[in-house]
Amino acid sequence: MCLSELQSKDVININDGKRIGTIVDARIEDSTGKIVALVIESKKGVFGFLSNRPELEVFWDQIVKIGEDIILVKLVY
Repeated sequence: MCLSELQSKDVININDGKRIGTIVDARIEDSTGKIVALVIESKKGVFGFLSNRPELEVFWDQIVKIGEDIILVKLVY
């Protein structure tokens, strides 16, 4: 699977069922080349101008399932 394929999927938190946002980048471990975390652009606020959260990182071990259209993650705020 390519990063571009992941970027087209919505990221959903299974703890509350809310859409977190979409993937804009990935953090790669220098020594191993493995993906450590996905960088998520938060969903926009009112009229798409305001965001109530900055970008956030979802670590690889927080990913529960990568599906056809969505990525399920387990986050605790």
